[in-house]
Amino acid sequence: MLAHLRRWPLLALLLVPGVAPAGNFVPPEVQFSLQHLKSEERARAAQALGPLEDLPRYQVRLEVDPKARKVTGHLRVELSVRNRPLEAVHLRVTPNAFDPRVALSEVKVNGQPVKPERPEDSLYRLPLASPVAPGDSAVVELDLEARVPRAQPGSTSLLGSLGASGGGGDYGAFAAMDDFMSLVGVVPLVPPLDTSGNPWAGPSGVGDLALYEPSNVLANIIVPSGWKVFATGVPMGELPQKDGRIRYSFAAGAVRDFPVFASRGYQSATATVNGVTVESHFAARDAAVGKRVLKYASDALTEFERRLGPLPFKYFRVVEAPLSGGAGGMEFPGLVTVGTALYRGAANPGGALEGLKGMEQMQQLLQAMGGDAAPLAQLGKTLERTLEFTVAHEVAHQYFAALVGSDPINAPVVDESLAQYAALLYMEWKHGRAAAEQTRQESLVSAYHLFRLSGGKDAPADRPTSDFEDSMQYGALVYGKAPLLHHASRKLMGDEAFFKGLRSYVDTYRFKWTCGDCLTRELAKASPSNAKELERLRVRWWKEAHGDEDLGQANMGALLTGGAELDPETQKLIEELLPGLLQQQE
Repeated sequence: MLAHLRRWPLLALLLVPGVAPAGNFVPPEVQFSLQHLKSEERARAAQALGPLEDLPRYQVRLEVDPKARKVTGHLRVELSVRNRPLEAVHLRVTPNAFDPRVALSEVKVNGQPVKPERPEDSLYRLPLASPVAPGDSAVVELDLEARVPRAQPGSTSLLGSLGASGGGGDYGAFAAMDDFMSLVGVVPLVPPLDTSGNPWAGPSGVGDLALYEPSNVLANIIVPSGWKVFATGVPMGELPQKDGRIRYSFAAGAVRDFPVFASRGYQSATATVNGVTVESHFAARDAAVGKRVLKYASDALTEFERRLGPLPFKYFRVVEAPLSGGAGGMEFPGLVTVGTALYRGAANPGGALEGLKGMEQMQQLLQAMGGDAAPLAQLGKTLERTLEFTVAHEVAHQYFAALVGSDPINAPVVDESLAQYAALLYMEWKHGRAAAEQTRQESLVSAYHLFRLSGGKDAPADRPTSDFEDSMQYGALVYGKAPLLHHASRKLMGDEAFFKGLRSYVDTYRFKWTCGDCLTRELAKASPSNAKELERLRVRWWKEAHGDEDLGQANMGALLTGGAELDPETQKLIEELLPGLLQQQE
């Protein structure tokens, strides 16, 4: 469809629902992209970002060959230069941070050939022959070719996903299996610039990959017959090609990233929440869990829209994906993935232990704790709660940082801690305080305690992803300890003031970029008498290391039983067996 956009008469746009000529001319491709936003959100976005037709515009064409694990395509990017002369265009290609996976060719800027520079593995710099003045535009065109690595073995099981990729890298974001391709980062995107004009840092192998300025995207993605494409945005149709392949088209507006996935043999389920079409896409064998994921996503979105404000997009997708490195999910604007390992673990708790080294010792442990049946039943309940909590966490990312933008590389604690705490709030709103407290212990406090029991040392949580020793330390401090700042702030202020400040934070920074202490400042406005103590709490929980004091000393028995007392013999057996089991899985 992109190839024909320029030839479509403006009158034809009237035939597309929700698109009509504006008083000031808006290019047709932008009008298509803005269909992705709820009508009332377009005004909010324009108020925060300026004219939406001036946002970066991406036109993407990709051809996916799953058998060869190859992607070829063409990209056109139009940038409106705003504040200062533009001397070079930067493009971030996150898959190249880990291996040379995506090659660019035939690169041109404003019609002139350019030889890309490579200041970093994942960063291209396109120097301009002469600066582009504010008010003018720079147009980049290029071809790309990508080779997609095979997904790590075991990424569809809980224990396998923990070990795959060594617990870091890109967590399977750019990887292929026989029936699934995750192509996150295959589209080169323009990174945000700091106050000195330098691009934000790229992925470090721990934590998220990148986040970008709100942009408009039109994309055509061609796959073989029998395959489906999932991407961010409004689906603009599926068109059979003469060679039997299928072209999927998407239009996305004011999005900070554009992920692409392709699958064969997936099924789907759909619901509607306040005008948002919520989709769950999953492997056929995981249909029962995939439908529960749809329910969890819909419930979470319902709760968050009620308390944090409306989601700006008309479509929200949850896609099952074989993630690795222990990742439970990955977030993108309008689309999230949830790890296949969680689907399979929730469906078959006993199977979650398959392949565990030291299985004989684990059986001893289960028997010591009351026999095989009861612990497996309890494990099943825990895995189902983990699945629901993970889905809620990824839905919360639609607010932090898809809507309220923040730097995921230099300040990951800002959005991750809020997504984690918002998921905990969802558990409270949906299931009650007792369920939320159980989840707090299982998913937050225990993450920190397990890290300490494995020999890890407490440290500040507020630092760049590159400063963490590994994914386990990152998870313990950023996902475990740091979110409890918000718990402490809520206790200090009381519910009414806390939720007023949280909603004010979302409204104030909607479509904008936030900062490390921006939430603290909004909370202080809602509770002025606690302003100094709120800042002291932020420093204590994020900048300093008081985890043992604030969360208590780790206890192996409590980790496995949710706090119940164990007899001395069982406690001794756990202390003897668990460290060895943990070590064997590293």
